[in-house]
Amino acid sequence: QVQLVESGGGLVQAGGSLRLSCAASGSPLSTMGWHRQAPGKQRELVATITPAGSTVVADSVKGRFTISRDNAKNTVYLQMNSLKPEDTAVYYCNVNDIWARTSWGQGTQVTVSS
Repeated sequence: QVQLVESGGGLVQAGGSLRLSCAASGSPLSTMGWHRQAPGKQRELVATITPAGSTVVADSVKGRFTISRDNAKNTVYLQMNSLKPEDTAVYYCNVNDIWARTSWGQGTQVTVSS
């Protein structure tokens, strides 16, 4: 099983930036990613990245958010620029290990004020 530690959330004004980090340990890793859940809404995919660096990014954040990873540090990052109030949500890191088991982080709150 993989253990995840997230950091980097907070309060920011619209148009600002935040960088989320998620450090993983415990098992060899495969795809890493971020999801988010706004109040009253379902959890949705934000972005994923494979060990080789191939990414999938949701249309709602494309061009504003960038996912990256440091395989040596087993860490995935989410750089969020040009933030909008509708980006306000709890952001969850998720990781698949090489046996396709999925682990989730505890979540970090991102709040964007208008």
